[in-house]
Amino acid sequence: MARSRLTPEREAELYGAVLDLLREVGYDALTMDAVAARTRSSKATLYRQWGSKPELVVRAMRHNKPVSLEQVDTGSLRGDFHALLAAGDDCRMERDSALMRGLFHAVHNNPDLHQALRELMIEPEISGLHTLLRRAVDRGEVAADNPAVKYVTHMLVGAFVAQQLIEDRSPDRSFLSSYIDAVVLPSLGA
Repeated sequence: MARSRLTPEREAELYGAVLDLLREVGYDALTMDAVAARTRSSKATLYRQWGSKPELVVRAMRHNKPVSLEQVDTGSLRGDFHALLAAGDDCRMERDSALMRGLFHAVHNNPDLHQALRELMIEPEISGLHTLLRRAVDRGEVAADNPAVKYVTHMLVGAFVAQQLIEDRSPDRSFLSSYIDAVVLPSLGA
């Protein structure tokens, strides 16, 4: 799909409108008509650029990320994790966490959304995390045969979910920083 017709500024504006609508009405009630009206564009343009509502929503979420995992390389695994946390702020993290909870709920009834989330967001994040971990192994910080390596994604997702469920609070940088230092890094022997 050619996206070249939109300037980066216009694309960012569209993504921002999609996320605003998502926060306002949720995934199921969000329509391409509403996005078109909010962004003063045609529905045909939206479909030509993104193909489907799930792809547009997930690309908007991905665009909203403050930093890509591949962009972070501080020279240490702990430094990389903490640099990722430093790139965001607690307010944004709370908003993004609420959006993700809503999308994960919507996934159960929307296989196309599930596929888009896996292909466009989850798999690239897992790939980026594997790059961070591979660099840590190459530097000798983590043993290549450490069984915890394959569970880091689960640990990190678990931190987001557990904080909300157990303490009825969205995870913040302070919690995630201490979680990384107390749980993730020790399990990796780093």
